Amino acid sequence: MVAIIDYDAGNIRSVENAMTMLGKETVLTRDPGVIRRADHVILPGVGSFGDAMDRIRRYGLEEVIREVVQSDTPFLGICLGLQLLFEESEESPGVKGLSVLRGKIRRIPAGTEPETGTLRKIPQIGWNNLAFPRQGRLFRDIEEGAYVYFVHSYYLQAESKEIVTATTQYGVTVEASVERNNVFACQFHPEKSAEVGLQILTNFLQV
Repeated sequence: MVAIIDYDAGNIRSVENAMTMLGKETVLTRDPGVIRRADHVILPGVGSFGDAMDRIRRYGLEEVIREVVQSDTPFLGICLGLQLLFEESEESPGVKGLSVLRGKIRRIPAGTEPETGTLRKIPQIGWNNLAFPRQGRLFRDIEEGAYVYFVHSYYLQAESKEIVTATTQYGVTVEASVERNNVFACQFHPEKSAEVGLQILTNFLQV
């Protein structure tokens, strides 16, 4: 059973739908007991870093998230769910993240695209290709250069580059996916990334 953590964030239903397409029993929940019993746990989300951390703490989810990531249960953060795993974000100064992983969330810099001279749009909304500095388990059977779907204004700077398994370019090097032990996270949306995204989710479910 896959537990999708429900903390009133956006985009949760699309993750649930993707799991259903893959034939997995899925529950959308904020019940700590259900989350602890799950075979896989997903922390999705679209929204504000500060608001999300406030809801996670208000619903008493911080402790159970820490329990899961310290166990052997495969855990996947998606988009805002990746950012929340880190220490802090420029989006919400003074708000402490879950600090499961070390690093900071930075705002994508304004500027122009060197190829076209056009202004860089923020948030980035659309498809971008991946490079694999260290190919992690999420990207088994996926070729380097594969395209996935992003919606974000902020990006990760991980303290240890050893955990970074995928990057893309958007004015800066965006650390697009990380992996450490049973903890995985993607800045992009695998549930909206067509066949490539479904393969990524399948790989996660096979961990």
